[in-house]
Amino acid sequence: MNNDAVNVSQVWWKNGFVWLIIAGPALVVVAGFITLYLAMSRPNEIVNDDSYQPSRQSDQSIEARRKESGSAPAMQARNHAATGVVPAAK
Repeated sequence: MNNDAVNVSQVWWKNGFVWLIIAGPALVVVAGFITLYLAMSRPNEIVNDDSYQPSRQSDQSIEARRKESGSAPAMQARNHAATGVVPAAK
C-alpha cells in the first residue's frame, strides 16, 4: 500500500467539522446583535408616580392579618427556626 494516498489531507475550509465548530460561536454573536437591536429599539416605559399607585387594600389586609396572628407567618417560621420554640396558639 502506498502511505502517501492514506495521508492525503484536505484544506481546512473543505472539512465540514470545522464549519460545525465555527457555526456555534457565530450564531451566539449574531443572537447577541439581535438582542442588542431589540433592546435599543424597544425601550421600557418610564413609570412615574402619577401612573403607579400601590394598592392600599392589600396593604391593609396584610396589616389586619398580622394583628390577628400576632406576627406574620414568615416571622413565626423564622423565629421557630432560630430558637426551636413552637409559638403558642391563640
